[in-house]
Amino acid sequence: MPGLLTVLAVVFIIEGLLPALFPNKWRAYIQQLASQPSGTIRTIGFFMVFIGAVLLLIVRS
Repeated sequence: MPGLLTVLAVVFIIEGLLPALFPNKWRAYIQQLASQPSGTIRTIGFFMVFIGAVLLLIVRS
């Protein structure tokens, strides 16, 4: 369980860096993302999950 909490903490740090350091660029990116079709957003999400799973397998082996 401590490992999971560590991973979640790192995710929060990384996710919080962009809006904290570049709020205007982050806002523009979110607006651009919101205007994309659902299929595109879904594809991006699945790609991110795939990359995360591959990285996890590499790190754990």
